[in-house]
Amino acid sequence: MALMVDCRLLLRKVKDLRSLTPRRNRVKEKWAATRVKHPPTRLALQHFDATYSGQLGKIWPSVRVALLSERKYGALLNHFSNHNVLEDLQSQGCSDFISYRDEEGRCFCESTADSDGQQPSGLQLSPNIQCFVFPRGDVTRFQPARPDLCGLLSHYLMDAASVLPCLALDVQEGHNVLDLCAAPGGKTLALLQTQSISFLCVNDASVSRTMRLRKVLNSYVPKEFLTNEKLRITSFDGTQWGDIERNTFDRVLVDVPCTTDRHSLMEDDNNIFSKNRIGERRRLPQLQAELLLAGIQAACPGGEILYSTCTLSQSQNQSVVEQAVFVARENHDIQLQVVSLRPLTQMFQNTFYFAPDLRLGEMVLPHLTSNFGPIYMCKLRRLT
Repeated sequence: MALMVDCRLLLRKVKDLRSLTPRRNRVKEKWAATRVKHPPTRLALQHFDATYSGQLGKIWPSVRVALLSERKYGALLNHFSNHNVLEDLQSQGCSDFISYRDEEGRCFCESTADSDGQQPSGLQLSPNIQCFVFPRGDVTRFQPARPDLCGLLSHYLMDAASVLPCLALDVQEGHNVLDLCAAPGGKTLALLQTQSISFLCVNDASVSRTMRLRKVLNSYVPKEFLTNEKLRITSFDGTQWGDIERNTFDRVLVDVPCTTDRHSLMEDDNNIFSKNRIGERRRLPQLQAELLLAGIQAACPGGEILYSTCTLSQSQNQSVVEQAVFVARENHDIQLQVVSLRPLTQMFQNTFYFAPDLRLGEMVLPHLTSNFGPIYMCKLRRLT
């Protein structure tokens, strides 16, 4: 007993136990290697606070809280799978947000222009695109997708707002479609669900991302829909597409690389706000404008182009569209018309929170009760 008391007294007097540790077992913490003084997520938040507080004004605090909270997902139903997941989703309280439309799945608009000069669009939504979401305020997570007897997965989990660009593209029977920046594949899969596309070309400049895209398609789509006659997968530089195929496609989706605001705030890995990627981040608006211009050149006269990002940044959204439209007109003699997406926002205002009074395009804002997005989209129609 006396020995134990003596040991306790000794330990109290010894403030630094390293003196009792053999030198060979001592480890000095390497601060430079283990702790980043300014992690990319913190740099991203500082940048967004400085930029978006002025851009969004009084609604930025609520958007900021939503961006820093867990996002909501949607379950894109895979109509190629024979797995009966529909009843399971409905029993959990989910509903298809796209089904909130008329019985024929159509939304027609008057032929007069909007007050901001944008031409309205008559949208005919494909009945084959179904995306299930939980009600507003419900943060329940979806169960993982399960394969059917053929190995095809039942549904694809993605931000439900990411389906909106595919709906806005308004793919019709027999269309030739280009997805210029396709990886990781969620929007490509949504386009294939329409089962209306005559030929689909999917491209991504990154070879590794293209390989991931192939895996997604093989997990969800039967082989007979992935033949060379119906689908082409490439890894070309998208900015050069105007030199590869001009005046070819009825519909072009240009979902460009961006600052990916939500990822930049939540993940340090592969974060564009890393100090070694400053140059890449600063070049983003120019890259985006070049990609959009290439998509415009790839579309045939009368065809439509849908530009989209997952950032709130005005310099990556409206400014890029304005620059690409100007260059197309001045340097390539291509006339374009902005198509209003107001009908789409009116149809889905019960599911998403849309930014008010954008001068160009539409944007889904993250909100705690409906934490989807951000997604920006702007639709152009090529006249000449």
